[in-house]
Amino acid sequence: MKITKKIKDEYVKGKLATSTQWALRCLMLVYGNQTKDEQMVGITHHHNNKGFTGTDAEFMTSLAQQYEKRNSLSPKQMGHLMKRMKKYHTQVLAVTDEKKLIECMHKDGVLSTQDVEDYQGMVFLKVI
Repeated sequence: MKITKKIKDEYVKGKLATSTQWALRCLMLVYGNQTKDEQMVGITHHHNNKGFTGTDAEFMTSLAQQYEKRNSLSPKQMGHLMKRMKKYHTQVLAVTDEKKLIECMHKDGVLSTQDVEDYQGMVFLKVI
């Protein structure tokens, strides 16, 4: 199988929707992408393809701030978070170490050993 952007996108979306650890780390990543003024008021002012969307800004900012203070969210909050986080997968992929992502995909059984070896060979060929 060729490792495409679509396969990586779908993997990350799936992890964000099913893994509390991934969802929480993404929440804090995207919150960190908000400007300081956006973090303070919970509204998106700058349309820079970073941070939360205008419709999510207030709620997601409040979740991030609660998580910063308590280091946890309620089960109900986690449910809402995991529903919304997959739309932010591109911000996750922008800062993800691709090699580690491929290793995670292999460990989770999304990619076979052969897929990983083929991918590594392609990366090597691009370098030389």
